[in-house]
Amino acid sequence: MARPQQQKEKSEFEQKTLEIRRVTRVVEGGKRFSFRAAIVLGDLKGRVGIGVAKGGDVALAIEKATRQAKKDMISIPITEKGSIAHETSAKYGTAQVLLKPATEGRGLVAGGPVRAVCALVGIKHITAKIIRSKNKVNIARSTLEALKKL
Repeated sequence: MARPQQQKEKSEFEQKTLEIRRVTRVVEGGKRFSFRAAIVLGDLKGRVGIGVAKGGDVALAIEKATRQAKKDMISIPITEKGSIAHETSAKYGTAQVLLKPATEGRGLVAGGPVRAVCALVGIKHITAKIIRSKNKVNIARSTLEALKKL
């Protein structure tokens, strides 16, 4: 007898994985491994959140990070043309990000984590520059801080 498959409901949010890292803790008996996941969650209509969590395996870490991102979601105003209202910049930790509105047809001119955050917010035209840092989580949080200033 075949079991009915569970239908996983379609989430209202899109998600992008920024990074998954294996974290090692040295204990008396040897080493303990866990995983850290950084997730960006957005609805493409102006809401976005970032979640970072650790878990015993990758799936658990991603699930926890997704819950964290849903909890820490913020709303961002977007213009009718799919850009931001004015130039803004922010700093989080050592990461510094500059965001500029772009004309229609320009597209998302941004790198890595900034691109992921802006795409999941629903911004279609923006020019961005990562001024400092290579830390993806700090860059994403810096982008969120810049968007909060709008």
